[in-house]
Amino acid sequence: MLPDEVPAEYIIEAIDSMAPTDLKGKGSGSPKPKVILFDIGGVCVVSPFQSILNYELGHSIPPGWINHSISRSAPHGFWHRLETGSIPMDSAFFAGFTRDLHNQSLWESFYRSQQANKNPSHFPPPGCPIPPIPQIDGEWLFHDMMEHARSPDPWMFPALKKLKEDGRFVVAALSNTVIWPEGHKWAEKDFFSDPLRQLFDVFVSSAHVGLRKPDPRIYQLALEKVDEFARANADSERGKRGGWGEGVTAEDIVFLDDIGENLKAAKKTGFRTIKVGLGRAFEAVDELEEVTGLKLAGDHPRIAVKPDYSAAKEAKAKL
Repeated sequence: MLPDEVPAEYIIEAIDSMAPTDLKGKGSGSPKPKVILFDIGGVCVVSPFQSILNYELGHSIPPGWINHSISRSAPHGFWHRLETGSIPMDSAFFAGFTRDLHNQSLWESFYRSQQANKNPSHFPPPGCPIPPIPQIDGEWLFHDMMEHARSPDPWMFPALKKLKEDGRFVVAALSNTVIWPEGHKWAEKDFFSDPLRQLFDVFVSSAHVGLRKPDPRIYQLALEKVDEFARANADSERGKRGGWGEGVTAEDIVFLDDIGENLKAAKKTGFRTIKVGLGRAFEAVDELEEVTGLKLAGDHPRIAVKPDYSAAKEAKAKL
């Protein structure tokens, strides 16, 4: 089966395999939260996973392989070390990241698991030979992912602004981030002066604190930071409306993320969680409205973003 013939539901399942759908924000039966804690990529801005999926489709790569490769190279993979600020973004990083994407043992374990559990029309049954590992341009892919993630999400970003305008909730971010090198077109003198980041009362950036999700320590750090902010602003109009005087406990936080491993770790910390589906953030906005009691949805059409099959169709046409 060619990539453009793979059912969209199967592709999304493969991309989303690390994000179980039972991690939901609790609704009106639970006390209102004091803090809404956002991931950035795939939540407030367009998901870089969309870029990964498009790349896989365009290069006849089994959907889910790149995400599997990145996640399974933790904690010492080049991607993860970049997100903790342990290494700079330079030629050595891109070479190492590309090597991580060509780990033969990970490829074989991924392919066997897909043969056993996934659509047999896309993966031959167990016992069939494993094809050669896909060749991936790690540097090109990385920049394309970051390019995708610079656009505000059409559903969540308006909700974020309305939430901040209301004022009664501490609006915070907990994001795995990278630091662009000096001279790069996306380099920033002041990371936290970005217009999006300025919307947040508290912003915990992995590359600046040396920890990344799903390390339990970064969730504890986020809890400490929002508690500190709430207590420091308890006597403000916002603080009085939000009941910040007694500070913030883990149960007072609702956390939105698009990656299941990150949500699991948040839930173990005691946070309430809302899963943001790939290309379907409007569903998470619905849940956010339920837990906050606010009208947050904008006027963008509620139509899920579909995979981009154009590159795959072009390649097929050349056969």
